[in-house]
Amino acid sequence: MARPERGLLALALCVHGFALHEAIFPGGEMRFGFSVALSLTVWLAICFYWVETLYARLDGLRAIALPAGMLASVLPALFPGTHTLPNIPSPVFRVHFVIAMLAYGLFMLAALHAMLMAVAARQLHHARFSRALANLPPLLTMEALLFRLIGVAFVLLTLTLVTGAVFTESLFGTAFRFDHKTVFAAVSWLLFGVLLIGRRFRGWRGRTALRWMLAGFIALMLAYVGSRFVLEVLLHR
Repeated sequence: MARPERGLLALALCVHGFALHEAIFPGGEMRFGFSVALSLTVWLAICFYWVETLYARLDGLRAIALPAGMLASVLPALFPGTHTLPNIPSPVFRVHFVIAMLAYGLFMLAALHAMLMAVAARQLHHARFSRALANLPPLLTMEALLFRLIGVAFVLLTLTLVTGAVFTESLFGTAFRFDHKTVFAAVSWLLFGVLLIGRRFRGWRGRTALRWMLAGFIALMLAYVGSRFVLEVLLHR
C-alpha cells in the first residue's frame, strides 16, 4: 500500500473510531448492541490490517476489507440499539471486554484473509489472476500468516473465556452460565482448537482449513453479535 493510501486509511480509521466512541458512550453510559459490536469488530480488523501493510503487500485484501469497513461504519446509525452494559465499573469486566474485542478483531481479519486466499486459489487454479491479486505474497506465505493470526486470536479467545468465567463467578456465584453466548463461544473455541491441532499434527490446509476457520468464526459471531441481532432487530427487545 502506497504511503498516501495508508495515510488516508489511517484518517478514515480515526474518524470511524471517533464515531464508535460516540455511539458506545452516549451520555456516560455504555451501549453495545449488535451494530456497534460488529462495527467495532470490523474497525479493529482493519486496524490490524493497516499494521500488516507495513510489513507485507496485501493490496488484494482492500477489495474485501474496505467495503466491509464502509458498511460497518454506518451500521450504528441504521440500527442504534438501546442495549446498555451495566458492569462498566468492574475491572474484571473491562479486561474481559478488551480481550474479547481484540480476539473478535483478529478473527475477523483472519476470516477476511481466508476469503482472500480462497479467491486467489480459485483464480490460480483457473490460470487467471486479476490485477488486484497480482501483488499478493505466495499462498504458502499467506497461509502461514493466516495461522499466526488464528493462533494469537485463539490465545485471546481462551483468555476471554477465562476472564468471563472469573467475572461471572464474582457476579453470579458460578463460573459458567449455560446461555447462548457461553455455548457459542465454547463451540467456537473448540472448533478453532481442533483446527490448530489438525494443522499441527495432520497438516490441514486449503479447503479443509478454510471450512474449520469459517465454522469457528460463524460460531463466534453468533455468540454475541448474532444473538443481539435476533433480540434487537427480529424480536425488538
